[in-house]
Amino acid sequence: MSPTVARVASSSHTLAELERLGTAQNRKVYPRHGVKGPLFGVSYANLRKLAKRLGPDHRLAQELWSSGNHDARVLATMIDDPALVPARIFRQRIRDVDSYVLADALASLVGRSSLRDKMAGEWTAEPEDEWAGAAGWSLVAAQALDTEADLPDGYFSDRLAFIDEHIATAANRVRHSMNGALIAIGCRSRSLRQAAEQVARRIGKVKVDHGQTSCKTPDAIPYLARAWARKASR
Repeated sequence: MSPTVARVASSSHTLAELERLGTAQNRKVYPRHGVKGPLFGVSYANLRKLAKRLGPDHRLAQELWSSGNHDARVLATMIDDPALVPARIFRQRIRDVDSYVLADALASLVGRSSLRDKMAGEWTAEPEDEWAGAAGWSLVAAQALDTEADLPDGYFSDRLAFIDEHIATAANRVRHSMNGALIAIGCRSRSLRQAAEQVARRIGKVKVDHGQTSCKTPDAIPYLARAWARKASR
């Protein structure tokens, strides 16, 4: 059997396994979170188990993403080798994204790559682009929480200034991710906490439409208070 045929068989087998793992309940729940297109409704617990068993597999990840199936694309972000994905592919994939669930999954993959900072800069530049913006601000949050990241406080101060200026008019899920980035920045240092809280007071409660779900966008100031209290107790 040729290598090409073997790869097709591998992706077909994986798709068949995903279909077997899907549930009718999840196929009802996931669209409430904005998931569109074909999906099997596989739980994240099962996706993580399958990803662990498959291990890193760049070729399979490419094929799964190309299938267009939501569960397959989420799995692709879990098993892809971030070192093998060039910026042009990340740019192509963000154009395929049609829900915040997939935006978050793609951001998780990008966040493990050396292109994290580059894509964060590109995807946060246009707050009206909902899925690129949502992924981009998730990457900014990852930058802030990365204690080994060689980024000065001035960088995050600029990010806070951008949030302050643009969050009110940003797309729905971009507002949620901006709020998450603000909180993450406020967790990075005491001085950034003070700056983040000042911005949070100015912008007030961040309103996000979470659809037919019980999800909520957290209030930054009490969230930061709890986060810093946990730090102090450790």
